[in-house]
Amino acid sequence: MAEAERKGAARSLGSNLPLEGVRVFDLTRVIAGPYCSMMLADLGADVIKIEEPRHGDELRWVGRYKGRAAHDEDYFYASNRSKRSVGLNLKDPEHLGAALELIVRSDILVENFSPGVMERLGLGWKKVSEVNPKLVYCSISGFGQQGPARSRLALDPIIQAVSGIMSATGEPDGAPMQVGAPIADVISGMFGAYTVIAALYAARETGRGRYIDISMQDAMLAVLGPRMGEALQAGRNPARHGNGNPMRVPANSYKASDGKYVAIIVQNDNHWPAFCKAIDRLDLLEAPEYAKMSGRVKHRAFLDELVRKVFARRSSDTWAQILAANRVPFAVVNSYIDALADEQVRYRGLVREVVHSASGKIRVVGPPWIMPDTHLEPAAPPRLGEHTREALKEWLGWDEERVARFTNGNEQSAVRADASN
Repeated sequence: MAEAERKGAARSLGSNLPLEGVRVFDLTRVIAGPYCSMMLADLGADVIKIEEPRHGDELRWVGRYKGRAAHDEDYFYASNRSKRSVGLNLKDPEHLGAALELIVRSDILVENFSPGVMERLGLGWKKVSEVNPKLVYCSISGFGQQGPARSRLALDPIIQAVSGIMSATGEPDGAPMQVGAPIADVISGMFGAYTVIAALYAARETGRGRYIDISMQDAMLAVLGPRMGEALQAGRNPARHGNGNPMRVPANSYKASDGKYVAIIVQNDNHWPAFCKAIDRLDLLEAPEYAKMSGRVKHRAFLDELVRKVFARRSSDTWAQILAANRVPFAVVNSYIDALADEQVRYRGLVREVVHSASGKIRVVGPPWIMPDTHLEPAAPPRLGEHTREALKEWLGWDEERVARFTNGNEQSAVRADASN
Protein backbone atom coordinates (compact mmCIF):
# COMPACT_ATOMS: atom_id res chain seq x y z
CA MET A 1 0.00 0.00 0.00
CA ALA A 2 1.33 3.45 -0.90
CA GLU A 3 2.36 5.72 1.94
CA ALA A 4 -0.30 8.29 1.07
CA GLU A 5 -2.97 5.59 1.25
CA ARG A 6 -1.65 4.39 4.58
CA LYS A 7 -1.87 7.86 6.07
CA GLY A 8 -5.33 8.36 4.70
CA ALA A 9 -6.58 5.10 6.13
CA ALA A 10 -5.03 5.48 9.57
CA ARG A 11 -7.06 7.17 12.27
CA SER A 12 -5.50 10.49 13.23
CA LEU A 13 -5.51 11.43 16.92
CA GLY A 14 -3.98 14.85 16.48
CA SER A 15 -1.84 16.99 14.25
CA ASN A 16 1.79 16.48 13.30
CA LEU A 17 2.27 13.38 15.45
CA PRO A 18 5.54 11.53 14.74
CA LEU A 19 4.00 8.09 14.13
CA GLU A 20 1.03 9.14 11.98
CA GLY A 21 0.54 6.55 9.25
CA VAL A 22 2.29 3.79 11.24
CA ARG A 23 0.20 0.67 11.78
CA VAL A 24 0.50 -1.52 14.85
CA PHE A 25 -0.90 -5.05 15.16
CA ASP A 26 -1.34 -5.30 18.93
CA LEU A 27 -1.57 -8.77 20.47
CA THR A 28 -1.08 -7.68 24.06
CA ARG A 29 -3.00 -7.89 27.29
CA VAL A 30 -2.85 -6.92 30.98
CA ILE A 31 -0.22 -4.14 31.41
CA ALA A 32 3.32 -4.61 30.04
CA GLY A 33 2.37 -5.10 26.38
CA PRO A 34 -0.61 -2.72 26.38
CA TYR A 35 1.52 0.02 27.93
CA CYS A 36 4.02 -0.40 25.09
CA SER A 37 1.38 -0.15 22.36
CA MET A 38 -0.35 2.74 24.16
CA MET A 39 2.89 4.72 23.99
CA LEU A 40 2.93 4.12 20.23
CA ALA A 41 -0.72 5.21 19.98
CA ASP A 42 0.09 8.39 21.91
CA LEU A 43 2.62 9.24 19.20
CA GLY A 44 0.01 8.87 16.48
CA ALA A 45 0.26 5.22 15.42
CA ASP A 46 -2.93 3.44 14.36
CA VAL A 47 -3.05 0.62 16.91
CA ILE A 48 -5.53 -2.21 16.45
CA LYS A 49 -5.78 -4.31 19.59
CA ILE A 50 -6.61 -7.90 18.74
CA GLU A 51 -8.88 -9.51 21.33
CA GLU A 52 -10.68 -12.81 21.62
CA PRO A 53 -14.26 -11.85 20.66
CA ARG A 54 -16.06 -13.25 23.71
CA HIS A 55 -13.60 -12.43 26.47
CA GLY A 56 -10.98 -9.90 25.47
CA ASP A 57 -8.15 -8.58 27.59
CA GLU A 58 -8.46 -9.98 31.10
CA LEU A 59 -8.23 -6.49 32.61
CA ARG A 60 -11.72 -5.94 31.24
CA TRP A 61 -12.83 -8.47 33.86
CA VAL A 62 -11.01 -7.13 36.92
CA GLY A 63 -13.44 -6.63 39.81
CA ARG A 64 -15.22 -3.29 40.06
CA TYR A 65 -14.79 -1.04 43.03
CA LYS A 66 -17.73 0.54 44.86
CA GLY A 67 -19.96 2.68 42.71
CA ARG A 68 -18.85 1.28 39.34
CA ALA A 69 -20.93 -0.89 37.02
CA ALA A 70 -20.03 -4.02 35.09
CA HIS A 71 -19.36 -2.02 31.92
CA ASP A 72 -16.88 0.31 33.68
CA GLU A 73 -13.53 -1.27 32.80
CA ASP A 74 -11.39 1.24 34.70
CA TYR A 75 -8.20 -0.80 34.96
CA PHE A 76 -8.41 -1.64 31.27
CA TYR A 77 -8.96 2.04 30.44
CA ALA A 78 -5.70 3.01 32.14
CA SER A 79 -3.47 1.29 29.54
CA ASN A 80 -5.56 1.21 26.37
CA ARG A 81 -6.51 4.74 25.32
CA SER A 82 -6.32 5.73 21.65
CA LYS A 83 -6.49 2.15 20.36
CA ARG A 84 -9.09 0.27 18.30
CA SER A 85 -10.36 -3.14 19.36
CA VAL A 86 -10.71 -5.90 16.76
CA GLY A 87 -12.29 -9.22 17.70
CA LEU A 88 -10.40 -12.21 16.29
CA ASN A 89 -10.32 -15.80 17.48
CA LEU A 90 -6.82 -16.88 16.47
CA LYS A 91 -7.74 -20.54 16.91
CA ASP A 92 -10.25 -20.20 14.09
CA PRO A 93 -8.54 -20.74 10.68
CA GLU A 94 -10.57 -17.99 9.00
CA HIS A 95 -9.75 -15.51 11.72
CA LEU A 96 -6.10 -16.54 11.69
CA GLY A 97 -6.05 -15.89 7.96
CA ALA A 98 -7.46 -12.40 8.55
CA ALA A 99 -4.80 -11.81 11.20
CA LEU A 100 -2.07 -12.68 8.71
CA GLU A 101 -3.57 -10.30 6.17
CA LEU A 102 -3.55 -7.54 8.77
CA ILE A 103 0.04 -8.33 9.73
CA VAL A 104 1.12 -8.04 6.08
CA ARG A 105 -0.18 -4.46 6.20
CA SER A 106 1.39 -3.65 9.57
CA ASP A 107 4.61 -1.84 10.39
CA ILE A 108 4.83 -3.15 13.96
CA LEU A 109 3.64 -6.23 15.84
CA VAL A 110 3.69 -6.26 19.65
CA GLU A 111 2.81 -9.34 21.70
CA ASN A 112 3.26 -10.49 25.28
CA PHE A 113 2.16 -14.11 25.25
CA SER A 114 4.27 -16.72 26.98
CA PRO A 115 7.27 -17.82 24.88
CA GLY A 116 6.25 -20.35 22.24
CA VAL A 117 2.57 -19.34 22.01
CA MET A 118 2.96 -17.23 18.87
CA GLU A 119 4.75 -20.08 17.09
CA ARG A 120 1.95 -22.48 18.03
CA LEU A 121 -0.60 -20.04 16.65
CA GLY A 122 1.32 -19.82 13.39
CA LEU A 123 2.29 -16.18 13.96
CA GLY A 124 5.90 -16.55 15.05
CA TRP A 125 8.62 -14.19 13.85
CA LYS A 126 10.05 -16.58 11.30
CA LYS A 127 6.73 -17.06 9.50
CA VAL A 128 5.43 -13.49 9.56
CA SER A 129 8.77 -11.96 8.57
CA GLU A 130 8.59 -14.02 5.38
CA VAL A 131 5.30 -12.38 4.40
CA ASN A 132 6.26 -8.93 5.75
CA PRO A 133 10.05 -8.46 5.68
CA LYS A 134 9.81 -4.85 6.91
CA LEU A 135 7.89 -5.78 10.05
CA VAL A 136 9.23 -4.76 13.47
CA TYR A 137 8.18 -7.55 15.82
CA CYS A 138 8.40 -7.08 19.60
CA SER A 139 7.88 -9.87 22.14
CA ILE A 140 7.58 -8.93 25.82
CA SER A 141 7.76 -11.72 28.37
CA GLY A 142 8.74 -12.24 31.98
CA PHE A 143 12.15 -13.80 31.45
CA GLY A 144 12.82 -13.62 27.71
CA GLN A 145 12.33 -15.99 24.82
CA GLN A 146 15.30 -18.26 25.57
CA GLY A 147 17.13 -19.49 28.65
CA PRO A 148 16.40 -21.74 31.63
CA ALA A 149 13.60 -19.51 32.98
CA ARG A 150 11.82 -18.79 29.67
CA SER A 151 8.72 -20.80 30.64
CA ARG A 152 8.52 -19.52 34.20
CA LEU A 153 5.28 -17.73 35.08
CA ALA A 154 5.84 -14.01 35.61
CA LEU A 155 3.65 -11.22 36.92
CA ASP A 156 4.76 -7.84 38.21
CA PRO A 157 5.20 -8.94 41.87
CA ILE A 158 7.29 -11.91 40.75
CA ILE A 159 9.60 -9.68 38.73
CA GLN A 160 9.88 -7.22 41.61
CA ALA A 161 10.97 -10.10 43.82
CA VAL A 162 13.45 -11.68 41.43
CA SER A 163 15.00 -8.37 40.38
CA GLY A 164 16.07 -7.51 43.92
CA ILE A 165 14.11 -4.27 44.30
CA MET A 166 12.02 -5.74 47.11
CA SER A 167 15.14 -6.61 49.09
CA ALA A 168 16.12 -2.93 49.16
CA THR A 169 12.60 -1.59 49.84
CA GLY A 170 11.01 -1.39 53.28
CA GLU A 171 12.00 -0.58 56.83
CA PRO A 172 15.39 -1.82 58.14
CA ASP A 173 13.78 -4.23 60.61
CA GLY A 174 10.81 -5.12 58.39
CA ALA A 175 10.12 -7.54 55.56
CA PRO A 176 11.02 -6.93 51.91
CA MET A 177 8.34 -4.78 50.30
CA GLN A 178 6.87 -4.29 46.84
CA VAL A 179 6.64 -0.91 45.18
CA GLY A 180 2.97 0.13 45.25
CA ALA A 181 2.47 0.13 41.48
CA PRO A 182 3.13 -2.35 38.62
CA ILE A 183 6.52 -0.82 37.95
CA ALA A 184 8.04 -3.88 36.24
CA ASP A 185 5.15 -4.05 33.77
CA VAL A 186 5.30 -0.36 32.89
CA ILE A 187 9.09 -0.22 32.57
CA SER A 188 9.07 -3.26 30.30
CA GLY A 189 6.46 -1.60 28.10
CA MET A 190 8.54 1.57 27.93
CA PHE A 191 11.68 -0.33 26.90
CA GLY A 192 9.58 -2.11 24.29
CA ALA A 193 8.25 1.15 22.85
CA TYR A 194 11.59 2.86 22.55
CA THR A 195 13.32 -0.12 20.93
CA VAL A 196 10.39 -0.57 18.55
CA ILE A 197 10.67 3.03 17.38
CA ALA A 198 14.43 2.68 16.89
CA ALA A 199 13.91 -0.53 14.90
CA LEU A 200 11.17 1.13 12.85
CA TYR A 201 13.58 3.90 11.90
CA ALA A 202 16.14 1.31 10.80
CA ALA A 203 13.49 -0.64 8.86
CA ARG A 204 12.54 2.50 6.95
CA GLU A 205 16.20 3.03 6.06
CA THR A 206 17.13 -0.56 5.18
CA GLY A 207 13.84 -2.21 4.19
CA ARG A 208 14.50 -4.94 6.75
CA GLY A 209 12.52 -5.44 9.96
CA ARG A 210 13.84 -6.57 13.32
CA TYR A 211 12.87 -8.99 16.06
CA ILE A 212 12.97 -7.56 19.62
CA ASP A 213 13.00 -9.75 22.72
CA ILE A 214 12.09 -7.79 25.87
CA SER A 215 12.49 -9.49 29.23
CA MET A 216 10.75 -7.93 32.23
CA GLN A 217 13.55 -9.24 34.42
CA ASP A 218 16.16 -7.56 32.22
CA ALA A 219 14.17 -4.31 32.13
CA MET A 220 13.94 -4.10 35.92
CA LEU A 221 17.65 -4.80 36.38
CA ALA A 222 18.46 -2.13 33.79
CA VAL A 223 16.44 0.42 35.76
CA LEU A 224 18.01 -0.61 39.07
CA GLY A 225 21.52 -0.48 37.61
CA PRO A 226 22.25 3.12 38.66
CA ARG A 227 21.72 2.12 42.32
CA MET A 228 23.64 -1.16 42.08
CA GLY A 229 27.18 0.23 42.24
CA GLU A 230 27.92 -1.51 45.53
CA ALA A 231 26.55 -4.85 44.35
CA LEU A 232 28.22 -4.63 40.93
CA GLN A 233 31.68 -3.60 42.05
CA ALA A 234 32.00 -4.70 45.68
CA GLY A 235 29.65 -7.69 45.72
CA ARG A 236 27.71 -6.30 48.68
CA ASN A 237 23.96 -5.91 49.07
CA PRO A 238 22.58 -2.58 50.31
CA ALA A 239 20.56 -2.60 53.51
CA ARG A 240 16.94 -1.45 53.66
CA HIS A 241 16.62 2.16 54.82
CA GLY A 242 12.88 2.74 54.68
CA ASN A 243 12.37 6.24 53.28
CA GLY A 244 15.91 7.21 54.19
CA ASN A 245 18.88 7.50 51.86
CA PRO A 246 21.97 5.43 52.68
CA MET A 247 24.32 8.10 51.31
CA ARG A 248 22.62 11.31 52.52
CA VAL A 249 21.38 12.74 55.83
CA PRO A 250 18.92 14.29 56.52
CA ALA A 251 16.96 12.52 53.81
CA ASN A 252 13.70 10.96 54.93
CA SER A 253 9.96 11.48 55.31
CA TYR A 254 8.97 13.23 58.52
CA LYS A 255 5.50 13.46 60.07
CA ALA A 256 4.12 16.97 60.47
CA SER A 257 1.66 18.10 63.16
CA ASP A 258 -1.34 17.53 60.86
CA GLY A 259 -0.43 13.87 60.31
CA LYS A 260 0.89 14.34 56.79
CA TYR A 261 4.44 13.40 55.88
CA VAL A 262 7.02 15.70 54.30
CA ALA A 263 9.84 14.17 52.28
CA ILE A 264 13.11 16.12 52.30
CA ILE A 265 16.63 15.47 51.09
CA VAL A 266 19.74 17.46 51.87
CA GLN A 267 21.38 16.40 48.65
CA ASN A 268 24.81 17.91 49.25
CA ASP A 269 26.79 20.13 51.62
CA ASN A 270 25.52 23.28 49.90
CA HIS A 271 21.97 22.44 51.06
CA TRP A 272 22.96 21.99 54.71
CA PRO A 273 23.04 25.68 55.75
CA ALA A 274 19.68 26.33 54.07
CA PHE A 275 18.15 23.36 55.85
CA CYS A 276 19.49 24.45 59.23
CA LYS A 277 17.99 27.91 58.65
CA ALA A 278 14.65 26.38 57.64
CA ILE A 279 14.36 24.38 60.86
CA ASP A 280 15.70 27.29 62.93
CA ARG A 281 18.76 25.38 64.08
CA LEU A 282 21.69 27.53 62.94
CA ASP A 283 23.60 26.18 65.94
CA LEU A 284 24.09 22.94 64.00
CA LEU A 285 26.33 24.82 61.57
CA GLU A 286 28.81 25.37 64.38
CA ALA A 287 29.24 21.61 64.97
CA PRO A 288 32.14 20.38 62.77
CA GLU A 289 30.87 16.78 62.93
CA TYR A 290 27.87 17.77 60.80
CA ALA A 291 29.62 20.07 58.33
CA LYS A 292 30.25 17.33 55.76
CA MET A 293 27.89 14.66 54.44
CA SER A 294 30.16 11.88 55.69
CA GLY A 295 29.81 13.20 59.24
CA ARG A 296 26.06 13.56 58.98
CA VAL A 297 25.76 10.00 57.71
CA LYS A 298 27.82 8.87 60.70
CA HIS A 299 25.40 10.64 63.04
CA ARG A 300 22.28 9.54 61.15
CA ALA A 301 20.32 8.31 64.18
CA PHE A 302 20.80 11.53 66.15
CA LEU A 303 19.96 13.85 63.24
CA ASP A 304 16.95 11.82 62.14
CA GLU A 305 15.47 11.98 65.65
CA LEU A 306 16.20 15.69 65.92
CA VAL A 307 14.51 16.45 62.61
CA ARG A 308 11.58 14.19 63.45
CA LYS A 309 10.86 16.20 66.61
CA VAL A 310 11.22 19.52 64.79
CA PHE A 311 8.82 18.55 61.99
CA ALA A 312 6.19 17.35 64.46
CA ARG A 313 5.74 20.95 65.70
CA ARG A 314 4.26 22.43 62.51
CA SER A 315 1.76 21.52 59.81
CA SER A 316 2.75 20.20 56.41
CA ASP A 317 1.49 23.40 54.74
CA THR A 318 3.69 25.52 57.01
CA TRP A 319 6.70 23.34 56.31
CA ALA A 320 6.04 23.55 52.58
CA GLN A 321 6.20 27.34 52.74
CA ILE A 322 9.34 27.39 54.90
CA LEU A 323 11.24 24.78 52.89
CA ALA A 324 10.30 26.41 49.59
CA ALA A 325 11.45 29.82 50.83
CA ASN A 326 14.82 28.33 51.79
CA ARG A 327 15.25 26.30 48.57
CA VAL A 328 15.41 22.97 50.38
CA PRO A 329 14.41 19.96 48.20
CA PHE A 330 11.09 18.73 49.61
CA ALA A 331 7.59 17.48 48.84
CA VAL A 332 4.53 16.78 50.92
CA VAL A 333 3.80 13.08 50.45
CA ASN A 334 0.74 12.97 48.21
CA SER A 335 -1.98 10.38 47.90
CA TYR A 336 -2.84 9.37 44.33
CA ILE A 337 -5.78 11.79 44.41
CA ASP A 338 -3.55 14.61 45.66
CA ALA A 339 -0.97 13.82 42.98
CA LEU A 340 -3.56 14.01 40.19
CA ALA A 341 -4.77 17.38 41.52
CA ASP A 342 -1.28 18.89 41.79
CA GLU A 343 -1.16 22.40 40.32
CA GLN A 344 1.80 21.57 38.07
CA VAL A 345 0.03 18.48 36.76
CA ARG A 346 -3.01 20.61 36.00
CA TYR A 347 -0.88 23.27 34.31
CA ARG A 348 0.73 20.74 31.99
CA GLY A 349 -2.60 19.10 31.17
CA LEU A 350 -1.43 15.59 31.96
CA VAL A 351 -4.83 14.29 33.10
CA ARG A 352 -7.19 14.19 30.12
CA GLU A 353 -10.93 13.69 29.92
CA VAL A 354 -12.38 11.54 27.15
CA VAL A 355 -15.90 10.31 26.45
CA HIS A 356 -16.31 6.55 26.52
CA SER A 357 -19.28 4.96 24.75
CA ALA A 358 -20.29 2.96 27.84
CA SER A 359 -18.87 4.82 30.83
CA GLY A 360 -19.39 8.39 29.64
CA LYS A 361 -16.74 10.89 30.71
CA ILE A 362 -13.65 9.22 32.11
CA ARG A 363 -10.22 10.54 33.06
CA VAL A 364 -6.94 9.08 31.85
CA VAL A 365 -3.33 9.97 32.57
CA GLY A 366 -2.04 11.13 29.21
CA PRO A 367 1.45 10.95 27.70
CA PRO A 368 4.09 12.67 29.86
CA TRP A 369 5.54 14.83 27.11
CA ILE A 370 4.92 18.13 25.46
CA MET A 371 6.10 18.42 21.87
CA PRO A 372 6.00 21.86 20.23
CA ASP A 373 3.87 22.11 17.09
CA THR A 374 2.25 18.78 17.93
CA HIS A 375 -1.28 18.43 19.22
CA LEU A 376 -2.69 15.25 20.71
CA GLU A 377 -6.32 14.51 21.50
CA PRO A 378 -6.42 11.07 23.13
CA ALA A 379 -9.27 8.80 22.07
CA ALA A 380 -11.32 6.80 24.55
CA PRO A 381 -10.30 3.20 25.25
CA PRO A 382 -12.22 0.83 22.99
CA ARG A 383 -15.07 -1.47 23.85
CA LEU A 384 -14.43 -5.11 23.06
CA GLY A 385 -14.53 -5.64 19.29
CA GLU A 386 -15.79 -2.10 18.72
CA HIS A 387 -13.67 -1.48 15.63
CA THR A 388 -13.60 -4.90 13.96
CA ARG A 389 -15.69 -3.81 11.00
CA GLU A 390 -13.91 -0.55 10.28
CA ALA A 391 -10.42 -2.07 10.65
CA LEU A 392 -11.22 -4.86 8.19
CA LYS A 393 -12.53 -2.29 5.72
CA GLU A 394 -9.69 0.21 6.15
CA TRP A 395 -6.73 -2.13 6.42
CA LEU A 396 -7.88 -4.98 4.17
CA GLY A 397 -10.29 -3.22 1.85
CA TRP A 398 -13.09 -5.71 2.51
CA ASP A 399 -16.56 -4.72 1.38
CA GLU A 400 -19.57 -4.62 3.70
CA GLU A 401 -20.87 -8.03 2.65
CA ARG A 402 -17.60 -9.80 3.37
CA VAL A 403 -17.21 -8.02 6.69
CA ALA A 404 -20.75 -8.97 7.68
CA ARG A 405 -20.16 -12.66 6.90
CA PHE A 406 -16.90 -12.64 8.82
CA THR A 407 -18.16 -10.88 11.94
CA ASN A 408 -21.53 -12.61 12.20
CA GLY A 409 -21.92 -13.93 15.73
CA ASN A 410 -18.56 -12.64 16.92
CA GLU A 411 -19.26 -9.01 17.77
CA GLN A 412 -21.03 -9.33 21.08
CA SER A 413 -18.85 -9.62 24.14
CA ALA A 414 -19.79 -11.92 26.99
CA VAL A 415 -21.83 -10.51 29.85
CA ARG A 416 -19.46 -9.47 32.63
CA ALA A 417 -20.06 -10.16 36.25
CA ASP A 418 -19.88 -7.17 38.58
CA ALA A 419 -18.04 -9.18 41.22
CA SER A 420 -14.42 -8.74 42.20
CA ASN A 421 -11.83 -11.46 41.62
